[in-house]
Amino acid sequence: MMHVAFLLLIAFTVAGAPSKKVCSYQDILDYLNLTKENSVYKATRPVLDYTQPTIVELDIILYAILAVIEKTQTFIPFIWATMIWKNERISWDPDQFCGITQISVPTDMLWKPDLFIYEMIQKDDSPRNPYMYVSSDGEVILEEDMKVVSTCRMDVHKFPFDTQRCNITIGSAIHCADEIQLHAFSNSSRATQFSREMMKTQGEWEFLQLSVSSSNFTYHDRLWEQLVYTFTMRRRPLLHVINFLVPILFFLTLDLASYFIADHRGEKLGFKVTVLLAISVLLLILNEILPSMSNKTPLIATYCIVIFALMLLSLLETILVTYLMEKSSPTQEKFRLRGDHEDTQEKAKNDNSKKEEKRRSCCSCFCEASDGERRHELLPLAEEVHNSVQSAESRVLLLILDELKELQKTLNLHFSCRVGEGRSVQWAARINKAFFIFYVTTVSLFLPLIFVEWNT
Repeated sequence: MMHVAFLLLIAFTVAGAPSKKVCSYQDILDYLNLTKENSVYKATRPVLDYTQPTIVELDIILYAILAVIEKTQTFIPFIWATMIWKNERISWDPDQFCGITQISVPTDMLWKPDLFIYEMIQKDDSPRNPYMYVSSDGEVILEEDMKVVSTCRMDVHKFPFDTQRCNITIGSAIHCADEIQLHAFSNSSRATQFSREMMKTQGEWEFLQLSVSSSNFTYHDRLWEQLVYTFTMRRRPLLHVINFLVPILFFLTLDLASYFIADHRGEKLGFKVTVLLAISVLLLILNEILPSMSNKTPLIATYCIVIFALMLLSLLETILVTYLMEKSSPTQEKFRLRGDHEDTQEKAKNDNSKKEEKRRSCCSCFCEASDGERRHELLPLAEEVHNSVQSAESRVLLLILDELKELQKTLNLHFSCRVGEGRSVQWAARINKAFFIFYVTTVSLFLPLIFVEWNT
């Protein structure tokens, strides 16, 4: 009897306990009649009163800086974008559905804000998120990650020590401010902090700040609202300094050191031409980096052009000094030709001296003839010998006079050449010294000024 009573008590206890309800996400979809074929949720803006705007909260986090291309003025970041808005046609009581407060549905089942990026110049090919979250109070959350290829107006005046600011402006395509209002979910400091925490790669660029601001503009008598996200980043210049600025400085040092090479040799001229060609190659590389148009002349272009101009002036100065130093070469040739002419005249003089000695010996022989010869034969012969001796002496005097004149001309020519040669060498030394002082002074003033301008 007691056993039967115990069984009856257990049966009544189990029958009186409430059964646990089982719920699913499909129950909510069936309750809302939310299907792909139902156009109520996606055909129009989800408001019950059309005069009320749809408030869209937007949040953007920078995940990576993929590329910053100065030549094409292109900024390519990878971002995470979150959009939050309210669909007034959606609501349910979580208590009726086992406490479910949020479900995920395909993105093509609900209306989405028609937001786009103004600076975007290339369609994003990255895969889209196929789902969005829907809350019991009608709040819809859509998260997207995308690669943005955008245009950016860059200032390369201080390249490679530059800081760039690129904007991503987001607005509605067809809805004005009376229909869609854009609000930033995170302020500038919070967006910057989250971006630094989530940043995976920066490459050449160091991320500094992500600032958020709103702006309005009027078009066709309608007010349009925008959210502007400004990405501030600073270039890491070490690679460009090592590969570009330092080699040019080395070439400048080599050009200055070339002043210690002798001017009368051809090696100095060839050395300067080689250094100038090396600078030209670096300028071609710079042309591939910098954009074709810029508001200000890049300081690195000024740096290269000034150094290139100094080296060009140095090359022209070397050509002038070499010309002045080699002006003495024709003078030495004149002296050589003059010496050959003097040797020829000396040989002629020796021949004439030998002939004169023969005549004098003949004369002495005639004078020493025997007194036994007849006088009427000696008198005509003596007169003839006397006349020949006088003519020979006249020729010798004339030769001596000619030699004196030639000697005077040679001395005058030698003196004038020595004076001209001394002036040329003097002018070459003065020009070389003056240009070296000008070169060193210009470089000493230009380099500190250009580096100060880079750092300010």
